[in-house]
Amino acid sequence: MRVLISADMEGATGATWPGDVLPGTPGWSRMRRMLTSDVNACVAGLWEGGATEVVVNEAHDTQRNVLIEDLDPRARLLSGRHKPLGMMQGVEAADAVVFLGYHTGAGLPGVLAHTYLGAGLTGFRIDGEPADEGRMNALTAAEHGVPVVLVTGDDLVCAAAAGWAPGARTAAVKECVSRYAALCLPPERSAGLIREEARSAAAGAVARARPAPVRGPHRFEIDFHATHQAEAVAAVPTVELTGPCTVAYTAPTATRAARTFKICTVVANAAAEQGYG
Repeated sequence: MRVLISADMEGATGATWPGDVLPGTPGWSRMRRMLTSDVNACVAGLWEGGATEVVVNEAHDTQRNVLIEDLDPRARLLSGRHKPLGMMQGVEAADAVVFLGYHTGAGLPGVLAHTYLGAGLTGFRIDGEPADEGRMNALTAAEHGVPVVLVTGDDLVCAAAAGWAPGARTAAVKECVSRYAALCLPPERSAGLIREEARSAAAGAVARARPAPVRGPHRFEIDFHATHQAEAVAAVPTVELTGPCTVAYTAPTATRAARTFKICTVVANAAAEQGYG
């Protein structure tokens, strides 16, 4: 059984503020070890549960955060940016997927909550439901018939996962106090929790039949903090302006919807003005 780990960083053990996850900062250098520890615990548990291959897809910012020199040798690391499926690269060849170090979305409670940081998003909905990167990525996995078997992060993203990955195990490595504060488990305890949940998740995936692919279409709605960003994004083909700061579009597949979403965030970032957004 081949398992893909989509590894983000905001939901990693101990990460609670921007300096922990912004590449190049002292806090980020330290948190790379925490993220790698979480990944290694997950890899160990997956192998104990019956995985025969594990691929770790770096999904945070520069997508060069996991310390490969410390990575469990049973895994392979997909490192670097500009991957066709982004956070979900490799899902088409997987039998199961883990969302590790995930977080809640823009406009929602949660530690380091955001959706594609820097794009000025204040809200995001998929098919009328409040959404985050987890819901979007779970749709892409479902389109390929790949179940999400484990979600790790704070307690709020683990609770949210019940809405978009109802069969998944969860491992809450911290409890949200505010966007920039959390009650955190120390690495030894969080590693033990992730390893045990990963073992159970893999064993369950081995025992269950693979689900049938889930088809589209899907409706995406995006709220921005400023009118000019929404107006700029409305120039993207298929995207329409539905409110002063809101755009929406319908895509035939989850993969197409996710790719259009990425284009929207790139355009929104480009439209932002220094100091004013």
